[in-house]
Parts: sequence; C-alpha cells; structure tokens
Amino acid sequence: MEINELKYRKTIRKYSNRDISEKLLNELFEVACHASTTGNMQLYSVVVTRDVEKKVALSPAHFNQKMVKSAPVILTFCADFNRFIKWCEFRSAKPEYGNFQSFLTALFDTVIFAQQFCTAAESEGLGICYLGTTTYNPDPIIDILKLPKMVIPVLTVTLGYPDENPQMVDRLPLCGIIHNEYYREYSRNDIDNIYKYKEGLPENHKFIEENDKATLAQVFTDVRYTKDNNEFFSKTFLDTLKRQGFNF
Repeated sequence: MEINELKYRKTIRKYSNRDISEKLLNELFEVACHASTTGNMQLYSVVVTRDVEKKVALSPAHFNQKMVKSAPVILTFCADFNRFIKWCEFRSAKPEYGNFQSFLTALFDTVIFAQQFCTAAESEGLGICYLGTTTYNPDPIIDILKLPKMVIPVLTVTLGYPDENPQMVDRLPLCGIIHNEYYREYSRNDIDNIYKYKEGLPENHKFIEENDKATLAQVFTDVRYTKDNNEFFSKTFLDTLKRQGFNF
C-alpha cells in the first residue's frame, strides 16, 4: 500500500460473502507479529471467530452492531500476560505482573499489533471496522471466548472484503494535533479554527438536529459519551480487570 493510499482509507461495515483464506489470514498475522513490542514479550493474543453461532453470541456485547454477524471474520484482540507468566513459571522465574504498569504494557502491545494487522489487511484489499465496544462489555466476551486469568479483551475488528465504498469521514487538521518542541495550549480562536470544518458538515448539522442539541459538542457530552455511561463502563472494566487477575 502506497503512503498516499493510507490518506484515503475508509472504515468498512458492509462485506461481501467472499471467504478469507486461512493462508492469507495467517500471513497477515505474521506481518502483525513484527510490529513493535515492549521487551519483545509480545503480550497479546487474538481469537478468530468464523462460526455463525459464536458471532450471534458475541453480538449483544457489541450492542448488536450489524457487522458483527455479517462480517466473515471477527477478531478479538486480547492483552495477554497468561502465556508469558506460564513461561516464567515453567522456567523457575517468579512473575509479578498483576499490576497497572503491566496491564498498560500488554494493552499497548496489543493495540500496536492490531493496528499493524489492520494496515496489512487493507493493503491486501480487505476492509476492517474497529469496534470500541469491547471494553464496555468485557465479561460476556471473556465467557464466550473462554479467556483465562490475565487475559483481557481490549478491541475487536470485523474483517472482510468490502461490499461498499463509503464516503470518507472528516479528520481534524494537522495544525490542531501537532506541537513542535513543546505543547502549545489552545486558545478559543484555535479551537474555533480546528473544529470549523467538522462543525460545518451537513451530516453533523443533521446529527445535531436529530438529537435536539445546540452544538455538535453537546451531542458527544449529552448523548454519545455521557458522564454516567463513562463511569458505569469504567467500573465494569475495572471490575473485570480484577476478575482476570490484575489487582491495582
């Protein structure tokens, strides 16, 4: 994939019935395994779901988003200290990794691995959709996929050959993201300029009207990512971390 193509990538939610071969999938995983990782520990695992009944079972955990059932392959990427701990124990080493820093280490490893997989998949003509719902409802995912202690599902990707060519979504301008040498605080004028394009899009005006709000920001704070929901799902995920052996 050329660097210019990466600028125009799109999230795909509708897939054709074309199968993804085991050979191609394994090749993509091989590429992903060469992504950066802390201490070369590779603190991740991925569960591949092709079975229709398993997809149906996983669907409620992802708020029944259609692509969970319709995509040929569902990938659940997991922060995994289980394998590394067993290796340590079988080699007369004493692992102590049920802490916050260790979880973050495994989390970062997993996200980097997943992103490299997605980039490789798209370079082969596949489409992906990242599901942020995995950390909202981790417990049923853990039970369905039979994840042992010290393994936490952190993100899910639906995968398949595209059956749509959606419009590109907007992104903030680089001037709103890049800070040279030190972090420069944003002024009111900076914020106005950074979000001007996003706020001016017709689809976002429609979004505001449908939710009976005055601004796009209110849609995010009052409807999509509310304080109550964030606190509820935060507690749920922290409880799950403890259940899986990360006590901090």
